[in-house]
Amino acid sequence: MQAQSKPVKTRTPRASRVPRPEYIAAVRYLDGHHEKFHVRNADNLDDARAMVIAEVGDFRSIMIALRH
Repeated sequence: MQAQSKPVKTRTPRASRVPRPEYIAAVRYLDGHHEKFHVRNADNLDDARAMVIAEVGDFRSIMIALRH
């Protein structure tokens, strides 16, 4: 009696995910010093801005741009 062979499963290619946008933020604080942040988990520019503001607290100015 021969052993039964298992059916071969074919792999279905995964749909390639579009990489999330990455942002860079420059923050100037009230005392004049500045800092740069890389924001990787934001869905859009407004989300990136909210994430940076939540992180830094009080600031004088903030600039956020899409990183290429």
